Amino acid sequence: MMTPASNTALRLNRTICMHICQAQYRLLIQHAIEFRIILDVAIKENPDIFPPEISFGYKMKDTRVSKKLNLKIRRIVIAGISYTIRTSFAMPYITGFIKDVEKPLFLRKFAVPFWALSHCFGKNPMYWYRLEANIGRYSLVGTTIKSPEKLPQHLSADEKHTRLLGQKTYIATTAGSNCILGTNISKTASSKDLQEAYGIFKKEAECINPGYQPDTVNTDGWASTQKAWKNLYPQITVLSCFLHIFIGIRDRSRKKYKKSFLDVSTRLWIASRQNPKEHSHREFAGFLNGVKIRKMKFRTSFQPKSRSSGRIFHSFPKPMIFLAHIERATWLIG
Repeated sequence: MMTPASNTALRLNRTICMHICQAQYRLLIQHAIEFRIILDVAIKENPDIFPPEISFGYKMKDTRVSKKLNLKIRRIVIAGISYTIRTSFAMPYITGFIKDVEKPLFLRKFAVPFWALSHCFGKNPMYWYRLEANIGRYSLVGTTIKSPEKLPQHLSADEKHTRLLGQKTYIATTAGSNCILGTNISKTASSKDLQEAYGIFKKEAECINPGYQPDTVNTDGWASTQKAWKNLYPQITVLSCFLHIFIGIRDRSRKKYKKSFLDVSTRLWIASRQNPKEHSHREFAGFLNGVKIRKMKFRTSFQPKSRSSGRIFHSFPKPMIFLAHIERATWLIG
């Protein structure tokens, strides 16, 4: 599949992956005319896997033999640039056949060590290590999205807490258009490391559209995450996750406001489900008047719950801050 290389914003991987039956491929590769017929069908049915210049035609170039698999490979020329046609039954870089490596790579999901794979399936441990590492060389954005206009304008970002060699790390994940578009490891949760991790998504997106600028990004409210995205895209609007806003309000409620909080939370969820956004704003007005939130007492600072325990009591924010957070969340949902 023709995708930008993940480690650079300039170099392109000029390989086109096509779905061809292995038995059929070995017969077609011997004859250029028959192979061209299959190519024409693929161009018509799946134009997105080919460069846009394919609409102006292409030329058959030559064939090469892969020493690793003893497999003949054909190349074509599109707009003066040579592209290699790779079959779907072979791994990237022609390192193995799918049927031979599918089960060993599946076992890697359960952390089966490479030496164990080598013992059960042959080859040496480094072969299986390189096979797994090669998969990560491809761009997530470039593999998923082919056209610049399909890049999402609204993104979601969050970090998955995990461990790497016993050390706590964070997997910075970017999603948009119901698809994961970026994952990269951040050693710490600082804005500097997170910016570097999320920056991989930016580099891959710029391979498709150099002027790409998303409108919004939805985060869980972590200051370092928000700062990282503002540094990557200064014009982006950072939104807080509605669920985390709700949890924050819940954690800041006092016991004596328990009855009021149940009413507030119920109306809040109802308001968040309104569509379109104009209905949400009217619902908020009724929601505030209904629970008489302005009559409630608020604390605006964090105070210790008890001097002996040293625990921190999280109070309700000011009503205006409360409203601002909720309206931002509802704007995203509505």
